Amino acid sequence: MNQHAKIESKIEIRHSTCPHDCPSACALDVEVVEGRSIGRVRGSKKQTYTAGVVCAKVARYAERIHHPERVTFPMRRTGAKGSGQFARISWDEALDEIGHRFNQAEREFGAESIWPYYYAGTMGLVMRDGLNRLTHVKKYSRFYQTICANVARIGFAIGTGKIAGADPREMALSDLVVIWGTNPVNTQVNVMTHASRARKERGAKIAAIDIYDNDTMKQADIKIVLRPGTDGAFACGVMHVLFRDGYADRAYMDKYTDCPAELEAHLTTRTPEWASAICGVPVSEIEAFAKAVGETKRTFFRFGYGFTRSRNGATQMHAANCIPAVTGAWQYEGGGAFFNNYALWHFNESIIEGHDAIDPSIRALDQSQIGRILTGDAEALHGKGPVKAMLIQNTNPMTVAPEQALVRQGFAREDLFVAVHEQFMTETAQMADIVLPATMFMEHDDLYYGGGHQHISVGPKLIDPPGECRSNHQVLQALAPRLGARHPGFEMTPRELIDATLKLSNHGDIAGLEADLWRDLQPDFRTSHYLDGFAHADGRFHFKADWAHPPFGVTMGDVDNMPELPDHWAVIEQADQAHPFRLATSPSRSFLNTTFNETPSSQAREGKASVMIHPLDAAALDIADGDAVTLGNTRGETTLVATLFDGVRRGVLIAESVHPNKNHIGGRGINMLTGAETVAPIGGAAFHDNKVWIKKALAV
Repeated sequence: MNQHAKIESKIEIRHSTCPHDCPSACALDVEVVEGRSIGRVRGSKKQTYTAGVVCAKVARYAERIHHPERVTFPMRRTGAKGSGQFARISWDEALDEIGHRFNQAEREFGAESIWPYYYAGTMGLVMRDGLNRLTHVKKYSRFYQTICANVARIGFAIGTGKIAGADPREMALSDLVVIWGTNPVNTQVNVMTHASRARKERGAKIAAIDIYDNDTMKQADIKIVLRPGTDGAFACGVMHVLFRDGYADRAYMDKYTDCPAELEAHLTTRTPEWASAICGVPVSEIEAFAKAVGETKRTFFRFGYGFTRSRNGATQMHAANCIPAVTGAWQYEGGGAFFNNYALWHFNESIIEGHDAIDPSIRALDQSQIGRILTGDAEALHGKGPVKAMLIQNTNPMTVAPEQALVRQGFAREDLFVAVHEQFMTETAQMADIVLPATMFMEHDDLYYGGGHQHISVGPKLIDPPGECRSNHQVLQALAPRLGARHPGFEMTPRELIDATLKLSNHGDIAGLEADLWRDLQPDFRTSHYLDGFAHADGRFHFKADWAHPPFGVTMGDVDNMPELPDHWAVIEQADQAHPFRLATSPSRSFLNTTFNETPSSQAREGKASVMIHPLDAAALDIADGDAVTLGNTRGETTLVATLFDGVRRGVLIAESVHPNKNHIGGRGINMLTGAETVAPIGGAAFHDNKVWIKKALAV
């Protein structure tokens, strides 16, 4: 008999960090198979925040990195824009054409006619931020980031003085974890790891505050469903009760806050009844939540990015963040507040970004207003000439940017040259003149930090990329000589850039960080809890917000009318007779913006693009579950499927997104409805703040 020996693949466990646009930045244990492919991806138990848990979409990353539809060679458009007609070309042909078109635009219209555009498809510093080096050296139009975090960041820091809070692992030591403005079951699974541990080991309660009964709320003990854009009113109603019923820690406030007596006087008219009328939460629930917070010293407030999607988001975040200062929760382990640890990293990206070449006189264009910019809006263009050429990395504005009608119109311009460096043929790549194949994070070296925790790490290259894929840095290195761009950063390898950045940032060198795997930068307890004073010059938490002089950023928008003390600021896009519903486009579980739109498991879980509507609202409009419905406002329309859901307040619609435009009936995505107006005080985009009408769709 012939004996057949079983051949087993050699599997090595390597470590990495998830690069995607999520505060968790999970520590990963990756199965590398025969040095050429990957298998299962797990959360690493060697890092105390990730603690062995990772979201399902990243656990199945082999499905994405080895996807048969990855872009693996350069292409030139051969048909009309958006037709999907491309022909394979060589890298030299692609790079030469980009260089020629950029140089031509610079000669004819000036350097500011070129706008390199990027965002957070990767959060690695080398690959994400390196495009700024080309921008600065060449004096191209600069890039102002507004699509994500500005609003919530400034809302938190206006109170504390900086963007840092209690150790997020302390959620496990809390007696009440308040998860507010985030749905971590969908978006930051590790938050639930530590909150659930507190419930299991300490009998802690979990409270969830959001605008619909989402997957996180389904796991909570206390559930608060608000109307969108009314968190500030709810927070004020809660603080009214805290002062009224003796739960306010006056000794703490006298020592650590700026104007407690003025705040108390201000809140006398912000009763639970007043708050309820605005936010829709019954008075009894406001009273009960305030009592729970007031009686629980170890209350940990975990704030999320929902605050950053509203026109009044900064004031809402500030109001919510005032609650632990009123109760004195900051004094206790397992108490206080956390949003993001941005202030911990102190990364000096001067070489990565070419800070020595920055010219402040060059205009900085607002990424959220790309539709207005590409259609010639004079204000959005800062009164200067049009954008004629773009290189886009790590983002998909044809789907994710607001004011999609304008975005589509802009990208359709025949006089606009667009090069897109991508992993898949996204809807933005479909509009490009040149498409370049991009690596994924396990195929290059990079440097990472965790916004939702306190670790930094090197993410090393684990396998070779497929086909002719090149990293963002390799593309910049190849373009630089074609564009006459000279800077030391273009001559360095990614590992050399990481090493130099770590040294400039006083974080040692790359060898030391790789030896640590994930380095914990969490400050000591007293520092994290501001027990030696908050980060303002006076050392106090500021109940009175000085919006005109924020701790960072340049003021813009309606700053003069922002309330100084916590309040409901009624600048949200209010429903009216023509637009009787408020729409929020909350994050889905299996997509991350448009990352993972292409993976079969994510597509299967998310299904059709749909919108949640309260059954009573649906009945009034003769809408049944599963009906095709059209939503619209002055910006545009989109058609999708209705889902009847009683976990929202009446008059509120929720569309978990972002589905590809093509998944919507008629091919117009949800961001047809979102606006790009500048959000005070330092800019931003209000994705969850939309008034709309809804009706049964015509026959489709």
